[in-house]
Amino acid sequence: MTTIRGAIFDLDGTLGDTLPICYEAFGRVLRCRLGREFENEEIHAMFGPSEEGVLGRLFPDDGQAALSEYLCAYSQAHEDCTAPFEGMRGVLDLLRRHGVELGLVTGKGPGSARISLDALGLGGFFPLVETGSPRGGIKPACMLRILNCWQIPAREVIGVGDSPSDVRSARQAGIVSVAAAWSPTAVPSSLAACQPDHLFRQVPGFRCWLEAAVSGLTE
Repeated sequence: MTTIRGAIFDLDGTLGDTLPICYEAFGRVLRCRLGREFENEEIHAMFGPSEEGVLGRLFPDDGQAALSEYLCAYSQAHEDCTAPFEGMRGVLDLLRRHGVELGLVTGKGPGSARISLDALGLGGFFPLVETGSPRGGIKPACMLRILNCWQIPAREVIGVGDSPSDVRSARQAGIVSVAAAWSPTAVPSSLAACQPDHLFRQVPGFRCWLEAAVSGLTE
């Protein structure tokens, strides 16, 4: 049984169903600026860099204004998503109650990450938040920075995320990979193909596993 002393979470599709909000906000900005509709798949293909990077590449002469438009649209769209996945707050409460260190690593930029954490009411759970880079994915490096701060053995830290890149990032950082397949936007078969250390299709199953993994820690 894995002993857990640290947990690093992804945000979109892991803590809350926020990917549809990303698509909506990007779609609104791109429609206004480029004059056509974009499918979610087209938008998703741009992910990797943070919003600053995506919009900076699309609008090199006006990237900051485009980012402001995006954050405004994102904040408005978040009015339809004001709670994390059912049971997730209980998971975070459980970990914090047992003294497990909590961190967040997301590909989002700092502005949208803060909007989501505030809207979901989860900001107080994460003393350490690492956001994305305009240049592209940097999750393994972000995880390693958090590990360095905690000084906890990597084998006692889990990385929880809903995408194959999250599983790969956890593996590269040397921590225990936990695939979160409970989001409507997750693809369990793709996650399983990455051979995570653990895969959970429902938050309650994840919580039961955590309860056993932290049972020996002091409350």
